[in-house]
Formats: sequence, C-alpha cells, structure tokens
Amino acid sequence: MPELPEVETTRNGIAPFLCEQAIESIVIRQNSLRWPVSEQLYSIQNVVVNEVLRRGKYIILCFSKGSILIHLGMSGSLRVVESTKLPEKHDHIDFVLCSGKIIRFNDPRRFGCVLWADKWQDHKLISSLGPEPLTSNFTPTYLFQEAKNKKLAIKQFIMNSKVVVGVGNIYANEALFLAGIHPEKAAGVVSKKKMALLVENIKVVLTKAIEQGGTTLKDFVGSDGKPGYFQQALLVYGRSGKACHQCEGILLEIRQNNRSTVYCKNCQK
Repeated sequence: MPELPEVETTRNGIAPFLCEQAIESIVIRQNSLRWPVSEQLYSIQNVVVNEVLRRGKYIILCFSKGSILIHLGMSGSLRVVESTKLPEKHDHIDFVLCSGKIIRFNDPRRFGCVLWADKWQDHKLISSLGPEPLTSNFTPTYLFQEAKNKKLAIKQFIMNSKVVVGVGNIYANEALFLAGIHPEKAAGVVSKKKMALLVENIKVVLTKAIEQGGTTLKDFVGSDGKPGYFQQALLVYGRSGKACHQCEGILLEIRQNNRSTVYCKNCQK
C-alpha cells in the first residue's frame, strides 16, 4: 500500500504538471472504486488547479471553489502520460489537461477513491486526522501526552492516523528500531526521553524515504512509472532471520494486528 512517502513522491511528481494548469475534462472509465466517484467530477471542464496538496495519504487538487481528494488505496498510482497514450487495463480515470498531458489514475484493486469536497479540511475523511509527522505540530511533548495511560502497543499507537498520519508499517518498524523501543511495549510506559527519540526518528525515516522516492515492495511506482528505492536502505523490515546491523544478533519477526513486525531483542527494550 502506498504510504506517506510514496504519496508525497507522487504529489511532487504531478504538481509541476497541474499547478496553475487547467483540467480540460475528466474521463471516468470505472466509477466503482472504494466509494463511487463523485458526481461533480463528470461536469468539470476547463477548471484551473491552484495548488496540489497532501494531507495524510490523500492528494488534494485545489480549485478556486472546491477540491478533489485522491487516495491511492492498496495499489493505485497517478502517472503523467501523453494524450496519445492509449489507456490500459485498470486505467480508470484520466485528468485531461489543456497542456496536452494526462494525469492517469490506475488502480488494479479499486480500493482507492476520487472524491469531491466543497472544503477539503472539513471532509469526514480528513477532519479527524492527526498532525503531519514532518511538521512542527508533531513534537515529543505532543506524542508523550497522547500516549499517557495507553496500554496499546507503541507500534500500533504510532500507526493510528488519529495520533499521527503517515507512519505506515514499514516506517514504524524502522523508526522503533532506530529509537531502541520494543514494538510491543505499551505506549503509556515509554519514557519522554525515548518518545523524543521516536519522534526524531519518525521524521528521519520518512524524510529519507521521500528523498529516495518511497519504498517498493509490490505495487508502488511514482508518477513517472519508476519504482521507489528506500527498500534498499531498510534496517529491519523484511530482514527477519538476518543479522542486526547494530549488534549482529538475529532479527526476530512477530505479528501485530496482522502486520509483520521485525525487531532486535538486544537493541530494542
């Protein structure tokens, strides 16, 4: 599933083609995604995109009145293609630009969504989200206060989008390893000092992943059709049974909330 770095990589890729450019029309070949494509999209013609934002894992195309929310779901992608390129299987929606380019939405599993919002900040999918992890709103004090008295495992806690957005499974594994925190430790007993290390390393891991174009495991490609490369730098995720880079002990794997967790019993307490 595309996570925050992959979504931000996609946003960075499509923004230069969309900002201050007009969408001539939207071609919808498949309306049945996670939710039906909003009716408003069928009538959009020659509307200028003022800004391309990201909130959590949503890409937001902002117009003078209203916005389009795009979620890539489990396997979706947005690619910049020429107007002459014929659609392929699973190419469900085309944003046809007056410039002659097309932003093409492909989603084999159809778990993504393309929705209209009069005011994106108030949309039910956006309004309850926690702070962005790479902003000044995400601080050790904030995370420590949110974790107070919580018995939930720290890994599941930081993966809750109402606590902080965009810390997906891969990045939670990596940040907890770098912070030296056992993934099963109750969030409410993590010290303020360790919480500061965790916040710092969440920011470090996500920033590096964005710089390297995201993490390719199965389906992710960026807006240019090329894969991300952060997987090459993973310290624990996907390395169960291999030597820890810090202590050379064997990395262990467990399941948490049906997700893979890899950790080092020596380095993470």
